[in-house]
Amino acid sequence: KATFFSSLAFAFLCLVSASDSSLQDFCVADPTASVKVNGLVCKNPSQVTANDFSFSGLHIPGNTSNALGSKVALVSATQLPGLNTLGISMARLDYAISGINPPHTHPRATEIFTVLEGTILVGFITTNPDNKLITKVLCKGDTFVFPIGLVHFQQNVGTGYAVALAALSSQNPGVVTVANAVFGSTPDIAPDALAKAFQLDQSMVKMLQQKF
Repeated sequence: KATFFSSLAFAFLCLVSASDSSLQDFCVADPTASVKVNGLVCKNPSQVTANDFSFSGLHIPGNTSNALGSKVALVSATQLPGLNTLGISMARLDYAISGINPPHTHPRATEIFTVLEGTILVGFITTNPDNKLITKVLCKGDTFVFPIGLVHFQQNVGTGYAVALAALSSQNPGVVTVANAVFGSTPDIAPDALAKAFQLDQSMVKMLQQKF
């Protein structure tokens, strides 16, 4: 019995692994398709060109003149159709002095983050009950990894502009910005519930909900 169940478990793991793999050379996304699937519909291979596997513009600095002082330029299968089904995406991140990419999660991806210019404080928080902060100051050429699903952030702590590149293990990693999700949901979460959860006055909660 043990051998049978071990074999069954192994076969199941192989099946799960295979189901998340590309079954052909590529599946270039067809943005015009009306069919909705878990991903993007494949373009006819006969119509695929080199441009489907290319993207230009990551050399252009992002506009950081906003409240956060940061800008994220994501390159996913939407921007680069050739990424469809390949399980990867990337982003350029620009930070003004003191600019921050606020606490957020990627529910579908692990992120590997590399500093190109500047000095950036990074960190992530482990799950309950420890909620331990793992943090480090990175300089040019340094790399850091944010495990899938964990809340993390980056902030420019240097004296000049900062730039980084991030690679993510999903063609659509998703982003849940904590403050936006909690205080900017549609419809609003009941203020008394948030007041109790965050140990805040309800008037403060309502103010935050108006802000987000």
